[in-house]
Amino acid sequence: MADTNGTTSPEKTPQSLLLPVEDVNFLLRPEMRAIRFALEYAKADLLLRDWGIRSTIIVFGSSRCASPEQAAAMPPSQRDAHVERQLGWYAAAREFARIASERGGAFAPQHRWRDNVIATGGGPGIMEAANRGAADIGAPTIGFNITLPREQAPNPYITPELDFRFHYFAMRKMHLAMRANALVVFPGGYGTLDELFEILNLQQTNKAPVAPIVMFDRAYWTRLINFEMLIEERMVDRRDVGLFEFADTAEEAWASLTRRGLNAHINNNTDDHS
Repeated sequence: MADTNGTTSPEKTPQSLLLPVEDVNFLLRPEMRAIRFALEYAKADLLLRDWGIRSTIIVFGSSRCASPEQAAAMPPSQRDAHVERQLGWYAAAREFARIASERGGAFAPQHRWRDNVIATGGGPGIMEAANRGAADIGAPTIGFNITLPREQAPNPYITPELDFRFHYFAMRKMHLAMRANALVVFPGGYGTLDELFEILNLQQTNKAPVAPIVMFDRAYWTRLINFEMLIEERMVDRRDVGLFEFADTAEEAWASLTRRGLNAHINNNTDDHS
């Protein structure tokens, strides 16, 4: 409907007259899922390029891991052995991210490109610790968030311009994997296991470039997963178990990555993340 001056007010504009990019109801139709998927890919990709982010080091781990601030607010009766272990993991993830940011290239752009920038799933717990370690020294750090029941807000240590939110798990996983020069996996649950085995499977099947993987806290992982049984049952080859190493300190984790070929960047063509 037109106003007296001949223009159409937005609240009265028929849906058919809206440009597609202005029509949220149209964009949210089930038939437009492929377009929404493409938009989630393009937005994060372009903003990361604008910042010169060429490669990342991904840190995974539990969102339920207690921070020092959370632990300090707990009644003494709740500060049990589980919480103390979590505090150790949190501290190690924070230290590792600081070390990697100082030594990996996040502070040293080459022809505007930054390498080995710390990236996480953007939530609390271990993810917060890793973003926090990079932020401690003023390094850029990325959060690939997704709306979930337990963590719907990004942690406060992500560089604001590199704080992304996804609807689709698949696209979030793609952005986590496609620039990864290395992966450090701290103790976690279903989500962490999902992300770990996604990367292991991609490397095992040559669908992703070889990148060093470190699993932090040998005792936790060997208690949780019987890798030797998988070999004995011929479900994996021994070389598949060689895709990762264990570490028990932040320095050990960094040494493992560098010893196993942590690269300055994924490839020389910054326009090809396929």
